[in-house]
Amino acid sequence: MGAPPSDAGPLAPPAPLPRLLFVTGTDTGVGKTIATAAIGAALRAAGRTVAVYKPTQAGLEDGRGDIDVVRTLGGLENVHEGIRLLHPMAPVAAAEREGVELPPLATHLETIRRIAATVDHLLVEGAGGLLVQLDGAGHTLPDMAAGLIEQGETSVAAIVVCRAALGTLNHSELTFEAIQRRRVPIHGAIIGAWPEEPDPIELSNRAYLAAHPVPLLGAVPAGAGALAPEAFRRDAAGWLPGLAADPQALS
Repeated sequence: MGAPPSDAGPLAPPAPLPRLLFVTGTDTGVGKTIATAAIGAALRAAGRTVAVYKPTQAGLEDGRGDIDVVRTLGGLENVHEGIRLLHPMAPVAAAEREGVELPPLATHLETIRRIAATVDHLLVEGAGGLLVQLDGAGHTLPDMAAGLIEQGETSVAAIVVCRAALGTLNHSELTFEAIQRRRVPIHGAIIGAWPEEPDPIELSNRAYLAAHPVPLLGAVPAGAGALAPEAFRRDAAGWLPGLAADPQALS
Protein backbone atom coordinates (compact mmCIF):
# COMPACT_ATOMS: atom_id res chain seq x y z
CA MET A 1 0.00 0.00 0.00
CA GLY A 2 1.65 3.24 -1.12
CA ALA A 3 0.80 6.90 -0.93
CA PRO A 4 -2.70 7.98 -1.98
CA PRO A 5 -3.19 9.86 -5.26
CA SER A 6 -2.01 13.46 -5.43
CA ASP A 7 -4.35 16.17 -4.23
CA ALA A 8 -6.24 18.28 -6.74
CA GLY A 9 -4.39 21.38 -5.60
CA PRO A 10 -0.80 21.88 -4.44
CA LEU A 11 0.02 21.44 -0.78
CA ALA A 12 0.96 24.64 1.01
CA PRO A 13 4.66 25.12 1.76
CA PRO A 14 5.41 23.53 5.11
CA ALA A 15 5.34 25.83 8.11
CA PRO A 16 7.76 25.15 10.95
CA LEU A 17 6.40 22.13 12.77
CA PRO A 18 5.54 22.99 16.39
CA ARG A 19 6.96 21.06 19.32
CA LEU A 20 3.52 20.41 20.78
CA LEU A 21 0.96 18.97 18.36
CA PHE A 22 -2.60 18.29 19.48
CA VAL A 23 -4.11 15.65 17.20
CA THR A 24 -7.89 15.95 17.19
CA GLY A 25 -10.69 14.83 14.91
CA THR A 26 -13.95 15.98 13.43
CA ASP A 27 -15.68 13.03 15.14
CA THR A 28 -14.94 9.70 16.74
CA GLY A 29 -13.64 6.95 14.48
CA VAL A 30 -12.08 9.26 11.90
CA GLY A 31 -8.60 7.75 12.18
CA LYS A 32 -6.88 9.92 14.83
CA THR A 33 -4.86 7.08 16.30
CA ILE A 34 -3.57 5.78 12.97
CA ALA A 35 -2.82 9.36 11.90
CA THR A 36 -0.95 9.93 15.17
CA ALA A 37 1.11 6.80 14.55
CA ALA A 38 1.84 7.97 11.00
CA ILE A 39 2.91 11.43 12.16
CA GLY A 40 5.16 9.88 14.78
CA ALA A 41 6.68 7.40 12.32
CA ALA A 42 7.31 10.15 9.76
CA LEU A 43 9.02 12.38 12.32
CA ARG A 44 11.07 9.49 13.66
CA ALA A 45 12.20 8.68 10.10
CA ALA A 46 13.29 12.32 9.79
CA GLY A 47 15.54 11.88 12.80
CA ARG A 48 13.32 13.62 15.34
CA THR A 49 12.63 12.37 18.85
CA VAL A 50 8.92 11.92 19.47
CA ALA A 51 6.64 11.17 22.41
CA VAL A 52 2.88 10.62 22.52
CA TYR A 53 0.46 11.50 25.31
CA LYS A 54 -3.15 10.32 25.46
CA PRO A 55 -4.84 12.33 28.24
CA THR A 56 -7.86 10.05 28.45
CA GLN A 57 -8.27 6.55 27.04
CA ALA A 58 -11.90 5.42 27.12
CA GLY A 59 -12.47 1.88 25.93
CA LEU A 60 -10.11 -0.88 24.86
CA GLU A 61 -9.98 -3.11 21.79
CA ASP A 62 -8.60 -6.59 22.44
CA GLY A 63 -7.14 -5.20 25.65
CA ARG A 64 -5.22 -2.45 23.83
CA GLY A 65 -5.54 1.30 24.06
CA ASP A 66 -4.67 3.86 21.42
CA ILE A 67 -1.12 4.34 22.67
CA ASP A 68 -0.54 0.60 22.30
CA VAL A 69 -1.51 0.90 18.64
CA VAL A 70 0.75 3.93 18.22
CA ARG A 71 3.63 2.10 19.88
CA THR A 72 3.27 -0.93 17.62
CA LEU A 73 2.65 0.78 14.29
CA GLY A 74 4.79 3.87 14.71
CA GLY A 75 7.65 2.22 16.54
CA LEU A 76 7.35 4.78 19.33
CA GLU A 77 8.24 3.64 22.84
CA ASN A 78 7.89 7.01 24.58
CA VAL A 79 4.09 6.84 24.98
CA HIS A 80 1.96 7.83 27.97
CA GLU A 81 -1.64 7.88 29.22
CA GLY A 82 -3.27 10.21 31.70
CA ILE A 83 -5.95 7.67 32.64
CA ARG A 84 -7.27 4.44 31.13
CA LEU A 85 -10.99 3.73 31.33
CA LEU A 86 -12.51 0.42 30.33
CA HIS A 87 -15.82 1.53 28.83
CA PRO A 88 -16.00 2.93 25.25
CA MET A 89 -18.00 6.00 26.23
CA ALA A 90 -17.43 9.71 26.64
CA PRO A 91 -14.70 10.02 29.29
CA VAL A 92 -16.89 11.73 31.91
CA ALA A 93 -19.55 9.02 31.59
CA ALA A 94 -16.96 6.23 31.57
CA ALA A 95 -15.31 7.61 34.71
CA GLU A 96 -18.66 7.87 36.49
CA ARG A 97 -19.45 4.27 35.57
CA GLU A 98 -16.13 3.10 37.02
CA GLY A 99 -16.34 5.35 40.06
CA VAL A 100 -13.03 7.09 39.37
CA GLU A 101 -12.02 10.72 39.12
CA LEU A 102 -10.58 12.13 35.92
CA PRO A 103 -7.27 14.00 36.17
CA PRO A 104 -7.81 17.79 36.22
CA LEU A 105 -6.54 20.15 33.54
CA ALA A 106 -3.59 21.28 35.66
CA THR A 107 -2.32 17.70 35.93
CA HIS A 108 -2.45 17.23 32.16
CA LEU A 109 -0.62 20.51 31.55
CA GLU A 110 2.12 19.57 34.00
CA THR A 111 2.49 16.14 32.38
CA ILE A 112 2.61 17.58 28.87
CA ARG A 113 5.30 20.10 29.80
CA ARG A 114 7.36 17.45 31.57
CA ILE A 115 7.28 15.00 28.64
CA ALA A 116 7.77 17.71 26.02
CA ALA A 117 10.98 18.81 27.69
CA THR A 118 12.58 15.47 26.79
CA VAL A 119 11.82 15.27 23.05
CA ASP A 120 11.72 17.29 19.84
CA HIS A 121 7.96 16.80 19.40
CA LEU A 122 5.11 15.67 21.63
CA LEU A 123 1.88 14.44 20.02
CA VAL A 124 -1.18 14.79 22.26
CA GLU A 125 -4.08 12.69 20.97
CA GLY A 126 -7.63 13.59 21.93
CA ALA A 127 -10.60 11.34 22.62
CA GLY A 128 -13.51 11.35 20.18
CA GLY A 129 -14.24 14.70 18.55
CA LEU A 130 -12.75 18.08 19.39
CA LEU A 131 -15.04 19.19 22.21
CA VAL A 132 -15.37 15.93 24.14
CA GLN A 133 -14.95 16.77 27.83
CA LEU A 134 -11.83 15.24 29.36
CA ASP A 135 -12.30 16.11 33.02
CA GLY A 136 -15.01 16.82 35.55
CA ALA A 137 -14.76 20.57 34.97
CA GLY A 138 -15.65 20.28 31.28
CA HIS A 139 -12.20 20.97 29.86
CA THR A 140 -11.46 19.76 26.34
CA LEU A 141 -8.38 19.10 24.21
CA PRO A 142 -8.26 22.67 22.84
CA ASP A 143 -8.45 23.91 26.43
CA MET A 144 -5.21 22.02 27.07
CA ALA A 145 -3.55 23.63 24.05
CA ALA A 146 -4.87 27.07 25.02
CA GLY A 147 -3.73 26.55 28.60
CA LEU A 148 -0.18 25.88 27.47
CA ILE A 149 -0.24 28.97 25.27
CA GLU A 150 -1.41 31.02 28.26
CA GLN A 151 1.54 29.61 30.22
CA GLY A 152 3.92 30.99 27.61
CA GLU A 153 4.38 28.02 25.27
CA THR A 154 4.81 29.40 21.77
CA SER A 155 5.29 26.19 19.74
CA VAL A 156 1.77 24.75 19.95
CA ALA A 157 -0.72 23.82 17.23
CA ALA A 158 -3.55 21.44 16.36
CA ILE A 159 -3.75 18.88 13.59
CA VAL A 160 -7.30 17.95 12.55
CA VAL A 161 -8.08 14.47 11.23
CA CYS A 162 -11.05 14.50 8.84
CA ARG A 163 -13.21 11.95 7.06
CA ALA A 164 -13.20 11.63 3.29
CA ALA A 165 -16.93 10.94 2.88
CA LEU A 166 -20.07 13.03 2.55
CA GLY A 167 -20.51 15.42 5.49
CA THR A 168 -16.84 15.99 6.11
CA LEU A 169 -16.80 19.56 4.82
CA ASN A 170 -19.31 20.78 7.39
CA HIS A 171 -17.67 18.81 10.21
CA SER A 172 -14.22 20.05 9.20
CA GLU A 173 -15.27 23.70 8.99
CA LEU A 174 -16.99 23.51 12.39
CA THR A 175 -13.88 21.95 13.91
CA PHE A 176 -11.54 24.51 12.35
CA GLU A 177 -13.73 27.36 13.58
CA ALA A 178 -13.99 25.98 17.12
CA ILE A 179 -10.20 25.66 17.38
CA GLN A 180 -9.56 29.12 15.98
CA ARG A 181 -12.11 30.70 18.33
CA ARG A 182 -9.97 29.38 21.19
CA ARG A 183 -6.94 31.07 19.62
CA VAL A 184 -5.11 27.83 19.03
CA PRO A 185 -3.17 27.69 15.73
CA ILE A 186 -3.98 24.88 13.29
CA HIS A 187 -0.93 23.37 11.61
CA GLY A 188 -3.00 21.41 9.11
CA ALA A 189 -5.54 18.70 8.35
CA ILE A 190 -5.15 15.02 7.49
CA ILE A 191 -7.69 12.76 5.82
CA GLY A 192 -7.77 9.81 8.18
CA ALA A 193 -8.79 7.01 5.82
CA TRP A 194 -8.47 7.62 2.09
CA PRO A 195 -10.21 4.86 0.06
CA GLU A 196 -8.36 2.91 -2.58
CA GLU A 197 -11.11 3.71 -5.09
CA PRO A 198 -12.55 7.11 -4.10
CA ASP A 199 -15.94 8.10 -5.43
CA PRO A 200 -16.72 11.55 -6.95
CA ILE A 201 -17.84 12.94 -3.57
CA GLU A 202 -14.62 11.89 -1.87
CA LEU A 203 -12.53 13.31 -4.70
CA SER A 204 -14.45 16.58 -4.51
CA ASN A 205 -14.01 16.72 -0.73
CA ARG A 206 -10.28 16.17 -1.04
CA ALA A 207 -10.00 18.92 -3.64
CA TYR A 208 -11.91 21.28 -1.31
CA LEU A 209 -9.61 20.49 1.62
CA ALA A 210 -6.51 20.79 -0.57
CA ALA A 211 -7.53 24.34 -1.51
CA HIS A 212 -8.48 25.34 2.06
CA PRO A 213 -6.49 27.97 4.04
CA VAL A 214 -5.86 25.21 6.60
CA PRO A 215 -3.17 23.18 4.79
CA LEU A 216 -3.96 19.60 3.84
CA LEU A 217 -0.92 17.69 5.08
CA GLY A 218 -1.88 14.47 3.31
CA ALA A 219 -4.07 11.40 3.66
CA VAL A 220 -3.61 8.06 5.34
CA PRO A 221 -4.83 5.15 3.17
CA ALA A 222 -7.85 3.24 4.46
CA GLY A 223 -6.66 0.01 6.02
CA ALA A 224 -3.24 1.37 6.93
CA GLY A 225 -3.72 0.18 10.49
CA ALA A 226 -3.68 -3.41 9.26
CA LEU A 227 -0.26 -3.09 7.64
CA ALA A 228 2.76 -4.81 9.12
CA PRO A 229 4.53 -2.27 11.35
CA GLU A 230 7.63 -2.26 9.13
CA ALA A 231 5.55 -1.37 6.06
CA PHE A 232 3.58 1.24 7.99
CA ARG A 233 6.75 3.00 9.16
CA ARG A 234 8.31 2.80 5.70
CA ASP A 235 5.33 4.42 3.98
CA ALA A 236 4.13 6.91 6.61
CA ALA A 237 6.14 9.92 5.46
CA GLY A 238 4.86 9.44 1.90
CA TRP A 239 1.27 9.71 3.10
CA LEU A 240 1.93 13.08 4.75
CA PRO A 241 3.98 15.12 2.26
CA GLY A 242 2.83 18.40 3.79
CA LEU A 243 3.84 17.53 7.33
CA ALA A 244 7.41 18.69 6.98
CA ALA A 245 8.61 18.29 3.40
CA ASP A 246 11.55 20.58 4.16
CA PRO A 247 13.74 19.38 7.05
CA GLN A 248 14.26 23.03 8.01
CA ALA A 249 10.50 23.31 8.52
CA LEU A 250 10.89 21.23 11.68
CA SER A 251 11.15 23.73 14.50
